[in-house]
Amino acid sequence: PGGFGEMHKYVRQNMQYPETARDLKIQGNILVKVSIMKDGSVSNAHVVRSLGDQSLDEEAIRLVKAMPKWKPGRHRGKVVNCWYTIPVVFKLSEE
Repeated sequence: PGGFGEMHKYVRQNMQYPETARDLKIQGNILVKVSIMKDGSVSNAHVVRSLGDQSLDEEAIRLVKAMPKWKPGRHRGKVVNCWYTIPVVFKLSEE
């Protein structure tokens, strides 16, 4: 609920940038593929594009799994499970 903008707001507010990745100045986008279940819950989250840092992958998965429920997908008027790919942006602030 709230669309793409609310999803990015949630990610920004809840991200815990891993210290090792911060020290190495690793930035970029991680793509996480998930199943959105009929009840709107997130399931089967896995990284489909990584930045090569396990701590960032783990944080992206944690963020996505903790998201509020989604509006479930519909097909021909019926609620269905569906796949969705979520970009999780890791960007260090300018200091």
